[in-house]
Amino acid sequence: MGETKTKKEQYIENYIKSLYSIEEAIEPFKEQKKELRKEYSDNGWLTKDEIRATIRAYRLHKGGIDIDSIKEVYGQIDKMLGRTISE
Repeated sequence: MGETKTKKEQYIENYIKSLYSIEEAIEPFKEQKKELRKEYSDNGWLTKDEIRATIRAYRLHKGGIDIDSIKEVYGQIDKMLGRTISE
């Protein structure tokens, strides 16, 4: 007696196959990003902290995040943690 896959199982299998193909295609670019960071660090163009800050700022900008709201919340957290630590 042969097993027949449900539609859900077929969708899962197809999704995994597609995801695998995409991840395989992306892999060389991950290495390229790693090498870019290393080049900028090794040449002294940017420190590792500057690179991390640049990446964060880029992601925030790309995501359309309102930096003023981030600053406001950051200030609140800073005050809250400052009080907690000093108590």
